[in-house]
Amino acid sequence: MFNEIAELNAARLKANAYPGRGIVIGATQDGTKLAQIYWIMGRSENSRNRIFLEENGFVRTKAYDDSKVKDPSLIIYYPAKFINQHHIISNGDQTDTVYDFIASGKSFEDALATREFEPDTPNFTPRITGLVELGGRYAYSLSILKSQNGDSGHCVRNFFNYEKAIPGYGHMIHTYSQDGNPLPSFDGEPVIMPIPKDAKEAVDTYWLLLNAENRISLLAKYIDVKTGKWEIRIVNKHMNA
Repeated sequence: MFNEIAELNAARLKANAYPGRGIVIGATQDGTKLAQIYWIMGRSENSRNRIFLEENGFVRTKAYDDSKVKDPSLIIYYPAKFINQHHIISNGDQTDTVYDFIASGKSFEDALATREFEPDTPNFTPRITGLVELGGRYAYSLSILKSQNGDSGHCVRNFFNYEKAIPGYGHMIHTYSQDGNPLPSFDGEPVIMPIPKDAKEAVDTYWLLLNAENRISLLAKYIDVKTGKWEIRIVNKHMNA
């Protein structure tokens, strides 16, 4: 059952010209690793002028061409950080918020209660965030903070907690349901997607699912459930073209 659903959702992602930034979290078929997959896309020159760089287990965005940077506020951030057994993935600087709250003994939910969608009128891009906590209450969690039907005065905070991972599958959430002007926010629950056997295959598989014109960078982080060791693979359009 899950295979058919995941294949259908993968086909829908491939047909979607602009899902924006996206997160997939789930488990490998053998259950030994938890995977975090994250990508960015862009329509404007400023959004497309980015690459992912790994720094000691963290991943940050960086301008590919510094001379073309117009507004770094919403495009330069750490999409991936970890602290102890907590592995954080997000589409903005809320990565730092979650990191700081966990470091002080507070929760994922506490951190995101202090944030809301991005102030990029008229899109009000949702903030999407994921967490893997080895040995925690949940296998993984996902969150989306978005405006209520494009109304900047109302923030909807959705949290999705998965107590058990489905071997070979995960859940995906992304910022936009489709291309548009303004861009419509993702709607509904995270959808089931396939989780490849390792980080290399994940990068190769998901890169091909993204629109070739709009895809910019993608990372896959695979975390060994028993040892806590991780592997990160990255592909950048500007550097791998």
